[in-house]
Amino acid sequence: MTDEELQRLTQIWSQQAFQRPFKHQIWFNRRLKTTGGRYHLKDHHIDINPLMYESFDLANLRGVVLHELCHYHLHLAGHDCHHTSEFKALLKRVGGLRYAPAVRQAEKQFKWIYQCSGCGIRIGRMRRFDVQRFVCRRCGDHFELLTKK
Repeated sequence: MTDEELQRLTQIWSQQAFQRPFKHQIWFNRRLKTTGGRYHLKDHHIDINPLMYESFDLANLRGVVLHELCHYHLHLAGHDCHHTSEFKALLKRVGGLRYAPAVRQAEKQFKWIYQCSGCGIRIGRMRRFDVQRFVCRRCGDHFELLTKK
């Protein structure tokens, strides 16, 4: 999905859910990692995490956009746009998501995979560690190196 398609969908969703137009800009921001979206109070634009669409579906993206539109319309109406009871009631009325779903960071791949020789738990690490020095928290046994990616 492109930014233009997101802009068009947001304008449609804003008109349907709030009966008010969305007059500012919305776009995908790949730098967002821990949040679904962000509304900017100063210039009223909205950033959306593209993983909300890529990792999930259009219904999830709609819920995140409606959440940010609640912030947008409350702020422009002069109300407190943070997570107040008024915000939560509006969010529930329009069907937005209260929390964005957690996105597993698929791009984070561990270089080193270790397995405990006692309980068999596997752990991944970005840096190598000394298997003779460190022990498992569960059983106290030593680790062995399985693979280096």
